[in-house]
Amino acid sequence: MKKQFLSACLLAGFSFSACFAQKDPKLTEQWNPVPPVINPGSAQKAPSDAIVLFDGKNLSEWVSAKDGTSPAEWVVENGIFTVKPGSGDIKTKQVFEDFQLHIEWRTPAKIEGEGQGRGNSGVFLMEQYELQVLDSYGNTTYSNGQAGSIYKQSMPMVNASKGPGEWQTYDIIFTAPRFLDNGMLKSPARITVLHNGVLIQNNTTIAGATEFIGIATYKKHGPMGFKLQDHGNPVSFRNIWVRKL
Repeated sequence: MKKQFLSACLLAGFSFSACFAQKDPKLTEQWNPVPPVINPGSAQKAPSDAIVLFDGKNLSEWVSAKDGTSPAEWVVENGIFTVKPGSGDIKTKQVFEDFQLHIEWRTPAKIEGEGQGRGNSGVFLMEQYELQVLDSYGNTTYSNGQAGSIYKQSMPMVNASKGPGEWQTYDIIFTAPRFLDNGMLKSPARITVLHNGVLIQNNTTIAGATEFIGIATYKKHGPMGFKLQDHGNPVSFRNIWVRKL
């Protein structure tokens, strides 16, 4: 054990004499700073340090994405809110950069349409990087357009979809892109996603803002909000919270 410790110590770059001085286990203990204590919450309750974006009562944290000021027109009922087809996308009033996001969603129990026309919506991170929402239970479409995909960029590792009408969860860790003063990209956005508790995007690099046609590219921006898409299907949402990282 002593030889292993000495070898590891020397490989770490310490001098021979310094390695022999490392005999006290307390020398490698870190006591400060102390991580803050939080209540981790539960399946229905957000962590105590989270920002609640929907509490089941109203859309006071959201506005219409059309102009960024008009009230969000989606329907709030029985602790959930649902896309009002034709009313347009909605977005958060608050803006974010690096974050942990929890969001629950449900596609209609009555199956209508197929492919991209079945239970379609989207979670746009920083209002431009889309994590696809779709009824992908027994529904064939292009792989980088199914639920859990970074739309038109990265397909999910697996299809972890539940059936129509069942509540599903996305737990997202997002690192925002960074830009140089001249507008050039310094580092791209990265995302990790668990869909219904299953890892489907593992520190995935995002190629740029979501495009329906053409190649994704970046344009310099700062912190931005979340946008939810009105794609014409009555997709529902609940229990949305975020933690700034």
